[in-house]
Parts: sequence; C-alpha cells; structure tokens
Amino acid sequence: MTTTTISRNGQQRSALSAVPDGGRGFVLPLEHGPLAPAAARHAVRPVLESWGLDAERVYDTLLVVSELVTNAVTHALPPVVLHLQGSVDGSGRVQVHVTDGGPCTETDHGNWAATRPEDEHGRGDQIISALAGHTGTGTGTDLDGLIDHWADLDAA
Repeated sequence: MTTTTISRNGQQRSALSAVPDGGRGFVLPLEHGPLAPAAARHAVRPVLESWGLDAERVYDTLLVVSELVTNAVTHALPPVVLHLQGSVDGSGRVQVHVTDGGPCTETDHGNWAATRPEDEHGRGDQIISALAGHTGTGTGTDLDGLIDHWADLDAA
C-alpha cells in the first residue's frame, strides 16, 4: 500500500493504490507544519467520496485524519505520511494510519503548537477513540524506525 509517486520536480505526491487484501489504498506525504491537517483533509475528501462513503462517514473519517495528523505535527518529528485503507465491499470501513518520526521536544522543531492557548489542546485522543472502533500505535522493522498511529473506523 505504500505507493508514492514522484513528480517531475522531485517532490512526493499522493497516490492511490491497491492493498494486499484487495482493498483500496491512498498515501499522502505531508509537510511537517501547521498546514498539514488542512492539506490532508483537502486531499482525502474526494478519495473517500470516490470510495462511496456517505457524508457522515466522510465527516468522521476526516475528523480522525485531522486529529492524527495534528498529533503528528505537534508531538513528533518528520516525516509525516498519511495512509488510508478502504474496503471494496461498500461497507464504509476505513483504516487511517499516520506515520511519523517519533517523539520530539520543543527544541527539535520550535513546536508551533506550544504557542497555542491551553484550551486548544488535549481532546484529540478522545475524539479519535469516540469515532474509531480500534486505535493503536506501533513500530516495526518494516517502518524503518518510524511510528505508526492508526484508527480503524468500522463499517456503519
């Protein structure tokens, strides 16, 4: 599923792909910064709609995408890469994965989120848990030292 294409100017761009179980896949490398959540939502919406998800499922998935990407750019080092896996059976089941470079400190990249008011922090994990059937974090040899944060949005 980790198909990424390279544009003529050498930059990575998103790619649709098939996944091993016959499902659908989407990969989007993101800039590590405050615009990443909006860029992810903008790129993901048409993909989810093309997969036949209803408006409520699209909204929920976009919210989970936004929260996972926000967590990555707030608390982790680059790179930040969004991966989606969708079922082809029309059930609306989607797995959202955000891979990042692991925990950082404020001095690692100037942590722009630390400058935000305190009441703008702390609800992301609760939102993700409320919308997703399962969530988790993993590392592995296939991740080359990166960390994968995921949420499984079950069929409606």
